[in-house]
Amino acid sequence: MKVTLLGTGTSHGVPAIGCACEVCRSADPRDRRLRPSILIETGGLHVLVDTSTDLRAQALSCDLRRVDAILYTHSHADHVLGLDDVRRFNALQRTAIPVYADAPTLEALRRMFAYIFSPPEDYAGAVAQLAASRIVGPFTLGGAEFVPVPLYHGRRLILGFRAGDFAYLTDCNRIPDASWPLLDGVKVLVLDALRERPHPTHFSLGEALEAVARIAPERAYFTHVCHDLPHASTCARLPRGVELGYDGLVLEIA
Repeated sequence: MKVTLLGTGTSHGVPAIGCACEVCRSADPRDRRLRPSILIETGGLHVLVDTSTDLRAQALSCDLRRVDAILYTHSHADHVLGLDDVRRFNALQRTAIPVYADAPTLEALRRMFAYIFSPPEDYAGAVAQLAASRIVGPFTLGGAEFVPVPLYHGRRLILGFRAGDFAYLTDCNRIPDASWPLLDGVKVLVLDALRERPHPTHFSLGEALEAVARIAPERAYFTHVCHDLPHASTCARLPRGVELGYDGLVLEIA
């Protein structure tokens, strides 16, 4: 299995519009963070987790030419607004693309993208072709079992995903008691860590480190990182085996 971090930034992205802070002006390419998404390659399939606002730029950057399935963590704008760009993959593949999400997310997608799910006559052939499925438990793609991991994003329950020894937990500020056992034995973890200061809907850096200590993976990478955390100096003070993720980072999962 191969995992590519397509975007590791917040809903604003980094650099942020109108900001002249150290990170937003940084020449280090690892400080440029598109909105959060990953690509999982397994069993010959390309599985996209979320269609971020920056999907087109991400696909061009990593030469993504095929998407076989899309998983959604939740329906916030930075995770779904790239859905219209899926039309290009439909054109290349000449088939509808399966979409997997929980019931609230599917409902929100149908409302936000009514022109896709209930297209008017004048949109015929000009919308993304999708086959929606509701996530009710583990499911298999490309020979890998994907396990939904419920997480709290503020007071809202959303989904992370585990596939084999890998887990992706973005946009979370609390892991429910029932979800910890789903993470037993994870070796490679990608986890939300917004900034140093507490936030009502995201792990702070300190809270993320506490979660890493409890899960005890071999490697951990932080995502959904804002412009408060410069890549190089932050990584220099993190524990061994823990670092900030960055756009374009490729993780090989045994």
